[in-house]
Amino acid sequence: MKQITAIFRNERLDAVKDALEKINCKGITVMDVKGRGEQLGIEENYRGNSYRIDLLPKIKIVTVVPDNNVENVITAITEAAKTGNVGDGKIFITNIDEVVRIRTNERGDKAL
Repeated sequence: MKQITAIFRNERLDAVKDALEKINCKGITVMDVKGRGEQLGIEENYRGNSYRIDLLPKIKIVTVVPDNNVENVITAITEAAKTGNVGDGKIFITNIDEVVRIRTNERGDKAL
């Protein structure tokens, strides 16, 4: 099993959720986060003054999927979240040793 964590632009959330549902990846956790990447934020002008916003609002989603579904999930997220501009986001993949469903005590892929 793998945990897939994706951080991307706020406005792409609905497209990513829809793309994941189409490939039967329904269990996700969504968080509002702030961060910055290579661009180190953006520069804004307000009433003639220039200032830097160095932590930009983003969406973070987390899901755990069986090993055989990882590439499908990555493809769905990248295609739905991509705008082609700097700041589109990143996907992180982490190994998961075990999952336990609290309600039934099922373990492993059955618990997903």
